[in-house]
Amino acid sequence: MSSQFELAQNPTDPISAVKFATNTPTRLLVSSWDRHVYLYDTHAEPGGKLLQKFEHRAPVLDVCFGRDDNEAFTCGLDWEVRRIDLSTGAQTVLSTHTAGVRNILYSKPHNLLISAAWDSTLHLHDLSQPGQFSTVTLPSKPFSLSASPTKLVVAMASRALNIYELQALSNAAKQGEEHVTVEPWQRRESSMKYMTRAVACMPNDAGYASSSIEGRVAVEWFDPSEESQSRKYAFKCHRQTVDGQDVVYPVHALAFHPVHGSFASGGGDGVVALWDGVAKRRIRQYQRFPASVQTIDFSGDGRFVAVGVSPGFEDAVDDVPEGAIKVFIRELTDTEAQGKKVKG
Repeated sequence: MSSQFELAQNPTDPISAVKFATNTPTRLLVSSWDRHVYLYDTHAEPGGKLLQKFEHRAPVLDVCFGRDDNEAFTCGLDWEVRRIDLSTGAQTVLSTHTAGVRNILYSKPHNLLISAAWDSTLHLHDLSQPGQFSTVTLPSKPFSLSASPTKLVVAMASRALNIYELQALSNAAKQGEEHVTVEPWQRRESSMKYMTRAVACMPNDAGYASSSIEGRVAVEWFDPSEESQSRKYAFKCHRQTVDGQDVVYPVHALAFHPVHGSFASGGGDGVVALWDGVAKRRIRQYQRFPASVQTIDFSGDGRFVAVGVSPGFEDAVDDVPEGAIKVFIRELTDTEAQGKKVKG
């Protein structure tokens, strides 16, 4: 039986990211526009327990765990990439961009930290060489970042996507030079007509899903062969009919289930849906949340999903209604996120 609850002691301003720890499926980080990062034990007591919160100088746009469950990395509108020691609370600035930093991502196999900022650059931090980083220039402003075991997908303005080999980025970071040139493994243009909102890589290293501000999701494969490229597709989602009018919502969030390979989408309509990307069908749709779904993450063992909801621009409200900023934790049944079984 599935169970769902909301975390106690939620952030006071909109939520930008929710991230589960790699090894501890009940340890969760939440970043917020209220300039804080929150660390929870989601199952320590009913409603979870807020273990600690970490103040920043400006709104925090993204957060991730690092080499273990006591290390976190953050980025935001102070332009800084920071490391937080979650056990002591100590914060260290690793690098500073020249504009807001939208995304932060850690690749454990390569011991590589990557940040993407609105100054159209990536910063590469080889964590085995503290105190140094390398800058990669992007062709456009980045909107979303995701990694598979071997690839990094950067979704940018102008519907552009760059796919990098993580090993090539890691090799460049090891050079220790301030500016490095890393050619993308592939350059692609989004198959959707409107601006890309989010991207998420398949855990099996086969491809990725991306979403747009205009209620669509596209599924694509890395393999450049004609056969694989002919399998890519896009579909409409997160739409409602209101008073006879088709209302289309942005798809803010995408996340792949680490075990079953299905994926979740979250939209401005306050809905989370689970999809079987191979069978091209919706597995299920959950009851509407109280505000726009901004961010989703599955725990490493696939047992839990965290959903961060906050009013978005599609809500057309200046003041945030009370109770509209929440993080929900859902415990999944063994088959809840399972796609269509392949006949053998």
